Amino acid sequence: MFAFPEQFSTATKSNLESQFAMLSALTSKTFEGMEKLVDLNISTAKAAIEGSSATARQLLGAKDAQEFFSLSASQAQPNAEKAMSYGRQLATIAADTSAEFSRAAESQFSEVNRKVISLVDEVTKNAPAGSETYVSALKTAISNANAGYEQFSKTTKQAVEAMESNLNAAVSQFTQASRQAGAAANSAAAA
Repeated sequence: MFAFPEQFSTATKSNLESQFAMLSALTSKTFEGMEKLVDLNISTAKAAIEGSSATARQLLGAKDAQEFFSLSASQAQPNAEKAMSYGRQLATIAADTSAEFSRAAESQFSEVNRKVISLVDEVTKNAPAGSETYVSALKTAISNANAGYEQFSKTTKQAVEAMESNLNAAVSQFTQASRQAGAAANSAAAA
């Protein structure tokens, strides 16, 4: 007897359970990423308020305009470095969360693929004579879908690596520019 409906029903139920588990895992990872982001923003805001308060006290204590401008200029580089640090921490949180999503998706795809191949193998054992062409077409379609997913995954990873590389290059250029600006401001204030 051909038990395709029962096999399909079992496979569908298993697939839905896997998708629910993945959705739960992704939701959890999303909340973890958001929690890290909120913690970063709160600590950055606290540090900014404390720094602004200390800077304001220093500026208010300046004896003359030259000292005022010298103190103002001396804040440029530390502020730029703080902004760069925030950017790096933000990029790390985003990259970590993205990596978790990628791992979950790859795991889910691998599991579903294994189950589909198992179902196709089981169904083809009981396939009527003359259906070899259809079975072959189905297996080819599954193989093509796997190849497409692998190419998509590879391209996505390359895009993430390129984005991280560009971010690191931008951080490096910004840091260098802020150091030069800070040095120029300090020399102008000293003059």
